[in-house]
Amino acid sequence: MSRRVLIIEDNPGIAELVRMHVEDLDCVAVLRDRGDTGLARFREGGIDLVILDLMLPGLDGLALCREIRKDRGYVPVLMLTAKSSELDRVLGLEMGADDYLTKPFSVAELAARIKALFRRVDAMAAPSSVEPAPALIEWDGLRIDAERRRVTVAGREAELTAREFDLLWHFARHPGRVFSRMQLLDAVWGYHHEGYEHTVNTHINRLRGKIEQDPANPHYIQTLWGVGYRFGN
Repeated sequence: MSRRVLIIEDNPGIAELVRMHVEDLDCVAVLRDRGDTGLARFREGGIDLVILDLMLPGLDGLALCREIRKDRGYVPVLMLTAKSSELDRVLGLEMGADDYLTKPFSVAELAARIKALFRRVDAMAAPSSVEPAPALIEWDGLRIDAERRRVTVAGREAELTAREFDLLWHFARHPGRVFSRMQLLDAVWGYHHEGYEHTVNTHINRLRGKIEQDPANPHYIQTLWGVGYRFGN
């Protein structure tokens, strides 16, 4: 069965471009040009991926993404926007977007991001043929519950986005192992694009701000300069 992709974009030219390439991936494209009507269509159900613009009439992309994340089921969100500042990017990710693509974007990169998000969904749903990872990891006051996707630090709950949780879980499953930014892009984001290492930096900085007592001197996620990052000692 073809996947349904909800495209919420008020620029007709961009919406048509995205629609064409979504359909090239054997998906069904559903178009809306306002945030409020896009949210209404999402709530009708049957959507497998949302691609949305940041600046939308009716309801802006940040508010829309926040509303989508209130849904009990997980649906990946890819944000398209003409804004490219670090603040805008972080805000989009903080509201729950899984990925962020700045206009103008290449068709090949758009397709790669969509495929990566679908691979992630498939991996979450597929039964594993290898020994399952522990559902709960605890280390030095940090408690990560994979089944509930809940993280607490010294008993205090940390509100993580979906990607922040995936990043922390990946680190915690491999304590002491050093990962480069490109390796983290491959493992957590599902794609390998040079020039997007800043995405990893942004997420790690946000994650540290939520779980570290002193983000400037991190205890859980440590930096090895010129090499990468690791969890623990």
